[in-house]
Amino acid sequence: MGGVSKGTFWRAAALQALAVALLSILLAVLLSHHFFESWGWLAGPAAWLACAALTARILRLPLAPALLGAALAGIPSALAVVLGVHWLGAALAVLLFAAWCARLPGQPAAG
Repeated sequence: MGGVSKGTFWRAAALQALAVALLSILLAVLLSHHFFESWGWLAGPAAWLACAALTARILRLPLAPALLGAALAGIPSALAVVLGVHWLGAALAVLLFAAWCARLPGQPAAG
């Protein structure tokens, strides 16, 4: 892994937060509350990983390491959900994921 990139940190944080927010709104409009009560344990992590894959793609980061970072960042988030502070877990996960991404080697832009 390379050095820490502050630019990548902030871009990853912004992209992940935006992707998660937009996907959350879309799913809330399309699916019933009952769906999330029954399947939120699966839909939440799947949506998180999908957003992380999008973030990695946009930032030209290696996909597998980025998804590993997203999974690891999701662990404290899951604990926050159990404790009833889902919003705090999501914010913490975004920051942890961004910190992970800031240490990943980026690929040069296609030219």
